[in-house]
Amino acid sequence: MTVSARQDVPVPPRSERPTTYKSNLEEYEREGDVRLPFLLSYREVKLLGIAGVGFFLDAYDLFIINPVATMLQYRLYGGHSLPPGLEGFIKAGANIGSVIGQFAFGYSADYFGRKAVYGKELMLIIFATIGSLCDPTGALSPSGALIWLGVWRIILGIGIGGDYPMSASVATDRANLRRRGTLLSYIFANQGWGSFVGSLATIIVLLCYKHTMEVDGKTSKVDGVWRILVGLSLVPAFGTLYQRLTLPESTRFTEARKGNAPIADEESIEELKKKANADPGVSEKSVSSPAHSDGTQTPPSEAESSAEDEHATAARKAAALADAKKNHFREFFHYFSEWRHLKILLGTCGCWFLLDIAFYGINLNQNVVLQQIGFDGSDGSPWHRLFKIGIGNLIVTALGFVPGYYATILTIEKLGRKWIQIQGFLMAALFLGILAGKFHSLNTASFVVCFAFLQFFFNFGANTTTYCYPAEVFPTRFRASAHGMSAACGKAGAIISALAFNSLSKKIGTPHVLWIFFGCCVAGAVLTLLLPEVRDRDPDVIYAEEQREHERTRR
Repeated sequence: MTVSARQDVPVPPRSERPTTYKSNLEEYEREGDVRLPFLLSYREVKLLGIAGVGFFLDAYDLFIINPVATMLQYRLYGGHSLPPGLEGFIKAGANIGSVIGQFAFGYSADYFGRKAVYGKELMLIIFATIGSLCDPTGALSPSGALIWLGVWRIILGIGIGGDYPMSASVATDRANLRRRGTLLSYIFANQGWGSFVGSLATIIVLLCYKHTMEVDGKTSKVDGVWRILVGLSLVPAFGTLYQRLTLPESTRFTEARKGNAPIADEESIEELKKKANADPGVSEKSVSSPAHSDGTQTPPSEAESSAEDEHATAARKAAALADAKKNHFREFFHYFSEWRHLKILLGTCGCWFLLDIAFYGINLNQNVVLQQIGFDGSDGSPWHRLFKIGIGNLIVTALGFVPGYYATILTIEKLGRKWIQIQGFLMAALFLGILAGKFHSLNTASFVVCFAFLQFFFNFGANTTTYCYPAEVFPTRFRASAHGMSAACGKAGAIISALAFNSLSKKIGTPHVLWIFFGCCVAGAVLTLLLPEVRDRDPDVIYAEEQREHERTRR
């Protein structure tokens, strides 16, 4: 429609027109549907590199703590087992810290803004990693060295936990609605690569130390192996730190934190839905124009007046921002005081909690799996044992861990999050039931196949979608807080599973523990029914509709 044609249409006085509310979504560049969802643009790849490193480090840390704990047996205890309490402390330390980080960084990201907080969690990860590397194993008692490592791993976990709501919010704020789930899945898939690189790095570093440990018999040099493995995580952390610290605030979040402004009803909610298809602009910079388009300079009087207007506008924006911060906590509780919102939060928290009981119960105790396939390192020299465990972990990771993530990436925009999550829970329950029922009778090949399918459906299922759901289902104003709460509930399940698995296995047997995991997966599938399908669903538009409903009821 041309401007002249638009002017011919009579416009009723503002007071006579109905008032509606919109979510103030940014005016993104519109894109067509020609490109397939899993084919990323340059900007999306750049955003993936910035946001994905946290999940790479999370999985890398989750993997290497098991071989590191085995190496510390030879360095501190002459090959004997670590004290059970201290072993559990260093293995669960990062998960304990993650709960703190997910709550703290999630709320901070909504309150202070993404730009003010993003990058600080990565600085904390770097700081804690350096602290872990400085563990004075030769100067402290064996118990003291383990306590040192455990404390720094709690701090490390705070940073890793903080990355969950931060990266999810930063990516979703900039995502095109039609490819939002794919982008989030790509980011979360870095977990698979973190585990794979961790197992590969263990094998390579051990090969470098083979002559020293195997031929020269200097087993104590394993102290250098674990420090190198821990230190390698600093490479991707330093590589993306600058990008995170300089990433500008997204326009979507800037507009969302101002609240929902009343506007003339020139656009319907349907039109706002179309505007939600955003081009993920990683670089969002304001451009100033001191001169006119014809090249003439602005007169001094006009420039002074313009400067005064800018100062007044900046003052108004600062006042509005301060008011938004002041009211955020109250608005957060008001939003979730409604059952339609609270049940969704309970669904995201509960599903993630139940998933991580089973997922981390299996993956933090892979020694059970390695024993079944003959790669538990139960015999041979110290180097041979460690190397065999590394090979076994590489096999387990390559079989089902990485492929499951990419099955989700390819199908999430077609099948939807809800379908993938329910079938993932149910299929994981199926293979957990097979493993539990036939635990002592399955041959090695059958066990490997069942375990590979179990890992596949964890990742082509709830392990990915429980991360995507809270990032996509809640409006921008509360997204990071709700995501942090959901992720913290997941880590709480991981802590329970990590601390209880070994003791329960000894009391009731591993098959019975697997039946508990089976029940968690079935319960997760049922709880998913509380959640809506979020494919092509813009929570900011829905929030705007709800605000309009509230306004109508007040009249």
